[in-house]
This record gives sequence, C-alpha cells and structure tokens, in this order.
Amino acid sequence: MASLPQDQHDGRGTSDNRGTMAKADKDLIGLGIVVAMIIVIIANGSSVIADFVSSLISDDNPRDKVLSAALLLNVALLLFGWRRYMDLVNEVAQRRHAEEAARTIAQTDPLTGCLNRRTIDNALQSMITAAQSTGHEVVAMMIDLDHFKRSNDVYGHQTGDAVLLEATRRIRSVLPDRSIIARLGGDEFACAAMYDPDHVEAIDRLVLRINEQVARPIIIDSLAIAVTASVGLATTNCLDKNASVNLATTLLHHADLAMYQAKKAGRNGYRWFDASLEAELRYRHELECGIRKGIPAGEFVPFYEKQIDLDSGALIGFEMLARWRNPRRGLISPDIFIPIAEEIGLISDLSESLIRQALIDAAAWDPRLTLSVNISPIQLRDPWFAQRLLKLLHEANFPPHRLDIEITESCLHENIGVVRTLITSLRNQGIRISLDDFGTGYSSFAQLRTLPFDQIKIDRYFVSNLDSNKDSATIIEAISSLGKGLGLPITAEGIETSEVLAELRKYGSFKGQGYLYGQPSDAQSVHAMLANQDLLREPSIDPATSAYPFPQAAAA
Repeated sequence: MASLPQDQHDGRGTSDNRGTMAKADKDLIGLGIVVAMIIVIIANGSSVIADFVSSLISDDNPRDKVLSAALLLNVALLLFGWRRYMDLVNEVAQRRHAEEAARTIAQTDPLTGCLNRRTIDNALQSMITAAQSTGHEVVAMMIDLDHFKRSNDVYGHQTGDAVLLEATRRIRSVLPDRSIIARLGGDEFACAAMYDPDHVEAIDRLVLRINEQVARPIIIDSLAIAVTASVGLATTNCLDKNASVNLATTLLHHADLAMYQAKKAGRNGYRWFDASLEAELRYRHELECGIRKGIPAGEFVPFYEKQIDLDSGALIGFEMLARWRNPRRGLISPDIFIPIAEEIGLISDLSESLIRQALIDAAAWDPRLTLSVNISPIQLRDPWFAQRLLKLLHEANFPPHRLDIEITESCLHENIGVVRTLITSLRNQGIRISLDDFGTGYSSFAQLRTLPFDQIKIDRYFVSNLDSNKDSATIIEAISSLGKGLGLPITAEGIETSEVLAELRKYGSFKGQGYLYGQPSDAQSVHAMLANQDLLREPSIDPATSAYPFPQAAAA
C-alpha cells in the first residue's frame, strides 16, 4: 500500500507539540550550561568539595560555611533541573507518539488498515503525478462486494468484519507493488495502480484475478460465506491532464459510474468507464430530483385510454395512464419515470396523487363509465393501502363499483397471502379487481380459482401481433377458454389495427382497448369528447352534494 507524504496530518494538537518541542530544544541549551557548571565546580571548587566531604566524615563544621551551603544549593538545583529535563523529554516522546497515532487514525481505516476516504484523493493524485513523470498511466478501480449486506445481517457484524478483512487481504495479494488500496466505507473499496499504456490488457487480467480471489468461499467459524465483487474501471488515459479539475477526484468518479454499471449488469464482473455513463447518470439524477419536486407541484397528470365492448362498439370506460408534464423535457412516458419512482420510494405518493385527480375527473362522467387504475407491486405490500384508497373514493364522492383496480400477474408470485387479503378487502367494499398482463406470469389455474378476480386482461404483446403470430393465437384461444370456464370477462389490450380486431373476434366476446380507438388523452380532451357524445353526468346532479353508499371504514 502506497504511503502518504510525511507532511499529511489531520491538524490536531500540532501547536502544543511544537511548543513543547521548542521548550525541549531550549532545555538542551540549559543542559549544556548545567554540564558546564559541573565542570567548573569540579575544576575550581575541589578544595571546597574536599573540605565539605572531610567535615561530613569527621562530623565537624566546614571551614567555609558559605561556600559549602552554595555547593549544596548548586547540587540540589542540578538534580532538580535534571529531573525536570527528563520529565520534559518523556512528555515530548508521548506527545510525538500520540500525534503519530492520531495521524494514522486520520489517514487509515481502523478495521482493514487501508487508506480511507479522506486520504485516497491525495495518495491517488501523488500516483498520477509520479506516473506522468515516467510515461505511465494510472487505472482506478472501484470495488463493491456483492451480497455483503445480506451476510452481515444473517451472521452478524463480527462475521461481517472478518469477511471484510479477508476480502481486503485477497485484493491486496493480487495488486502490483506500489498500488493504492482504500476502504471508502461499508463494503466499498478503491484501488489504483500504474500501468504501461502499451499493455492495457494487463489491467483486464488483474481485475479477473480480483474477481476470482474474492469469489472463493470465505471460511469463518466453519461457515462458508460467499461474496463476489463488482468492479468499475477508469484510466487517466481518458482524462484531460491539462484541465483545472482534480484528476484524482474525476478518476474515482468515473470508476464509480462504471462500478454502478457492473452491478446493474448482474454483479461479479467489471465494466470500463464510458463517457455515455456520466450522461446517463446525470439524466437519472435529474429525473429523481424532478420526481421529488414534480409530485407536489402537480406535474404528474392522468391520461385516459378508451375501453370498448367489442361486440357492440360502445364505450364502457377508461384506463388511467400516468404522464409527466416536465417543464424542461415535455411529456415523459411512464416507462421512464415509474421504475425510478419505485426505486426511490415515491411510487405510492405518485400513484395516489394520480388516483385522486382521476377520481375527480371520472366523477363528471356518465355513471355507466368505469375507471381502471394500475397498482404498483410495492403498493400491494402496504397494509394501509386499502384504507387510503377508500378515503380517496370518499373524498371524491366516487362510487366504488365504478372503480377497477388492475394488479399485474407477476404480483401473485411475490406474496400470495398479502395479495389475497388485499383483493378480498377491496372487493368487500365494492371495488372491482382485474388481473392485468395475463399470460406473462405463469399463474396457475388453482391461483385464479382461489383469488376473487372480476376480469382478466390479456397482455398487449399477445394481442398486437395476433394476425401474424400463431403462438399468440394459441395463447389467446386458451385464455378465452379459461375465462369462459371461470366465468370471468376478458379485456384485450393492444388492439392497434382492424386486422387484429377481426382476428380477435374469432375467439369469443371481449372488451378491448388500444390505439385503434384513439391515443390516450388528457382530462380536458376526454371531457370535451364525452360532452359531444352526451356522456357526461346530468348537470342537475352536483357531485359535491350527491351521496353514494360508502362503508364506514371509508372515512378512516
């Protein structure tokens, strides 16, 4: 491990030590004077000393009492000065030791002995400067231990510390001489080494060895603990060395972005930094900040897609679709912002704000029209979701039987017990429940029989290419037969052409939705369209005063 320059310290206790050391230097001069005094006394005071010693032996008074008293005083002062000098020397040694210990603590990780986050930049910058003078380049590696948190939670922090120590030892064992290794915190490490730019392939071999070493089972107290490493790589070869930015900080940032991609790609591997990564991460950060600000600002709005009875061609309702009217980027698709909202824990706030607005919009529609909304799997895990949904219905004075909650098929495999409880609770309040994206999640016939769904929605993938894919036709025919057997109506999503519609009608009676019936529209456009078709609520009925029968729990 590369050592830091000797003048690096944490700045604590320096002035006191300097003062003490200065005193020690002055006492060295004093010690010289004392020694000189002793020599003078020995040289010039031999008669006094002899007379004093003789008086002690004979128990007589010395001939010159004044000189004898001065001799005793000088001896006492010399002894006192010597003792004071030795105390001062010991104090200086202790302070120097304490300062060295404080410097070590400030510069290194106490568990592994590696450099820490505070000192890695200076050490890496020194390495970059040294590499530039010799024609070498520097590679920085950000290493994150995969699944370490799980092992730490299962086996305890003591075992976790032992895993970190062993992983550190293994990484150190394969790094070349004069390399840098730092523990940045938790299970994240940063390493750096110089390399010959004509032999870049050596870096790949080095990282592969790191992955192999870390992935070997770590045996602790007869436990075989498995962790792997995700590594991000960045080199100074890609940096503008004449730029005014801190090269070490930039290099570590690039390696960190690459490490994030390595984890995203499946872990236990490595990725090189690419300039597009920084733009992608910057865009994602912008979206995260925008979501946090946009929810309370009302930037997320409901759009509505028509749902049609395919036999009669009549409009029967709408599915609410989320859209983001971003002030800078315009209208953003939910495929982009919904996964991010789920990751940062804001999907419930986002969904409930959209449902609240959709219920207000739909309250003005003809009472025969229904409203369908999609629920995130994360919301299904919330034990209070049903109560909050009923509260939203109550606030909008919207009848529960006009609301259709859509649950994706993949949710059934996460926690079937929780899903069953939620479905039962909502249906008891009159809300309809649909199984969305059916055909993609391998639900069993037994699951469909035990869960009280009101309808099945076929995934748009099977519908959109129905006229050209025999497998899709086979699946839709099977789902149609299943729906008939269970007595469940079926809605087909993704009807985009008249050819698909004609093919779909061969397999039974369906409800349908898709771009064949128009693009999703905002609330104002839907309101205008319904007004033209005389499908708005009677003007004489005031939504604020009309009363629907809500359960007592709705106000909770």
